[in-house]
Amino acid sequence: MSQLLRVQCFCVSRDGFGSGEGQSLERPFGHADPAALVSWAGATASWVNRTEPGGTRGLDDYFTRDHAANIGAEIMGRNKFGPQRGPWQDYSWQGWWGDTPPFHTPVFVLTHHPRPSFTLADTTFHFLDATPVEALARAKEAAAGRDVRLGGGVATVREFLAADLVDTLHIAVAPVDLHRGERLWESPDELLDRFHLEKVPSPSGVVHHLFWRR
Repeated sequence: MSQLLRVQCFCVSRDGFGSGEGQSLERPFGHADPAALVSWAGATASWVNRTEPGGTRGLDDYFTRDHAANIGAEIMGRNKFGPQRGPWQDYSWQGWWGDTPPFHTPVFVLTHHPRPSFTLADTTFHFLDATPVEALARAKEAAAGRDVRLGGGVATVREFLAADLVDTLHIAVAPVDLHRGERLWESPDELLDRFHLEKVPSPSGVVHHLFWRR
């Protein structure tokens, strides 16, 4: 059975932006309110960051349950890992997620400025200056037969789409416009040359876009 590269629970605005302008330590999504993009996921019973009982069931929860299903490794860009740019000034920054990151797999961070790997709880972060093809090969090896999740951000997803490496995508389109920032698409129809598309509206207001290869 072949390993897939999957985009899961990736959130964009109605006008196609996955984050706003001006990312900083205080504002990981730049000028955008992250709740406007991801509150649907955080409200579900199965979301990875949930620390207390409760949460909604139903369609949105179905997709958050699928977020980690059969995932053996993750690939992300440096700007998902943190707000720093250029050479590392030190290695004290270990991501936005505290002592227990929600990944529970090896994570491969793409950067032109590698640094030593480190482990927090059951997640090991590796830093690669690599092409998408090279990074995917490393991640598939680490995934030990399971699929690889492409976690973002927008530029990283676009880079892997341009290299024709993505097998499936789940994009959750939130009912908000950001007007500027990092844009995944102007229209989801841009991917229809390579992917089938099914749109599934949710009572939460998001529309789940499911893409799979033609």
